Amino acid sequence: MPDANTTAGITPYLENVSSRTDLVDWGVQSDAVEGVSHSSGRLLFKGPNNSPETGLWVCTPGRWRLSIPRDELCHFLAGHAIYRNDNGEVIEVRPNTLVLLPAGWTGECEVRETLRNVYMLA
Repeated sequence: MPDANTTAGITPYLENVSSRTDLVDWGVQSDAVEGVSHSSGRLLFKGPNNSPETGLWVCTPGRWRLSIPRDELCHFLAGHAIYRNDNGEVIEVRPNTLVLLPAGWTGECEVRETLRNVYMLA
């Protein structure tokens, strides 16, 4: 299955998302505050004008500034991280955590153990 398939009549899917190793290098997280977090993943689907977008994201430890441009739903499968909103809210994520980061959310993400999550941008 290709990374993203938008062909009519074909249902996009990824198997073994908890252990999948054939990931695409997505580079270093920008706006680093501490460490050098590196991202990789697999794109599952990207719709017209990039909405919706969904896939698998893996990120190594580090801390960076984060600004969410569109609603983002994340189901964390592995790892440990702390999201700190600029308004003072703190969200600690571990395996089996589900988070909706609303458009306009700003703050920091601190990955303490390599994260693996399934995401959807609306």
